[in-house]
Amino acid sequence: MDIRAYNRLAWNKQVENQNKWTIPVSPEVIAAAKNDKWEVLLTPTKPVPRNWFPPQLASLDVLCLASGGGQQGPIFSATGANVTVFDNSPNQLAQDRYVAKREGFNLQTLEGDMADLSQFSDKSFDLIFHPVSNLFVPEIQPVWNEAYRVLRHGGTLLAGFMNPAYYIFDFPLSEQGRLEVKYSLPYSDLESLSDADREHYIQQAYPLEFGHSLQAQIGGQIEAGMLITGFYEDSDPEMLLCKYMPVFIATLSQKP
Repeated sequence: MDIRAYNRLAWNKQVENQNKWTIPVSPEVIAAAKNDKWEVLLTPTKPVPRNWFPPQLASLDVLCLASGGGQQGPIFSATGANVTVFDNSPNQLAQDRYVAKREGFNLQTLEGDMADLSQFSDKSFDLIFHPVSNLFVPEIQPVWNEAYRVLRHGGTLLAGFMNPAYYIFDFPLSEQGRLEVKYSLPYSDLESLSDADREHYIQQAYPLEFGHSLQAQIGGQIEAGMLITGFYEDSDPEMLLCKYMPVFIATLSQKP
């Protein structure tokens, strides 16, 4: 199965269904960002600490990696950064172009695979902003390797991802208020689900997901050459498991 092609269509459908991560920011949010009153999310609810960012974003080259939807990219543009939004979904990228046109921003959008940044030269960016999205690719080491390659020395990678513990539970039962261990890790919608459950996901056009290990998420960044200097966890009140543990993780990494 061509996962990238399927998830492209699935996320296009999420935009049509107005998933909360596809709703562009308002003019009021942009106006505040122009006055240095802004925040962005790597994970569902906790804003990224401002001290994780360079002191000034103006004129820096920022890559919003797998980060379409008209949310983070336009806010960075409002700070004066040179922003490129790179995403697999044309409809998500259209949301960024919508805000850019509305606000008069010179924001660039490019479609592609987060694990293949060959459109960019080595050392092209000062900052990469990569919110929770690598759950949609089966292998994440290429994502970290490519992020390292296109960052300049001293550059920053901000990444959000899922704690793989989320994926060990039976999903339909969790939606009914029960937590029951069902799956082993690493998790894959392609291999872990029954044929019937997988077909249901596909018929509903749900994006297919992969539960990567913490070794792949954290150790993978280190293996790529990054130095992890910041870490926090976050929760989503809509998730049952979040009543008992944080499900999301954010990291701050630097390229030496």
